[in-house]
Amino acid sequence: MTIYLHLLHKMKQRNTLIIAGISGACCVALGAMGAHALKERIPPENLQTFETAVRYQFYHTIALILVSILVEKIESKFLNYCSALFIAGIILFSFSLYFLALRPLMGIGNEEMRWIGAITPFGGLSFILAWLMLSYSVIRSTKS
Repeated sequence: MTIYLHLLHKMKQRNTLIIAGISGACCVALGAMGAHALKERIPPENLQTFETAVRYQFYHTIALILVSILVEKIESKFLNYCSALFIAGIILFSFSLYFLALRPLMGIGNEEMRWIGAITPFGGLSFILAWLMLSYSVIRSTKS
């Protein structure tokens, strides 16, 4: 049973690192797209929103990698929750901002699909909870 739990734990860590690698590559590609292809195609405030999405995705992708590394040092099931919350935050926060920033390119007006903006705070909340879960993981850790 212990071996099974150890393997399951390693698989989750591996999957998290795969997701972080893909997310990091997306950050670089989207950042380059924002810096070069979008500059003249969307309004400056939309470009700023797009850049915020890239920046937060990158910060939390790095955090996801660090949490995966911490799994080796700290025994806590809460680190898995932390990883899941970082991933949820990236999806909810950054991807809702990408959508909002790129609406003009998709022919979507400011009033259409405005409800997408209501999703963004849930992503921010996921980020906050992930950081708190990280602290809680250390407090509850069985390793010193």
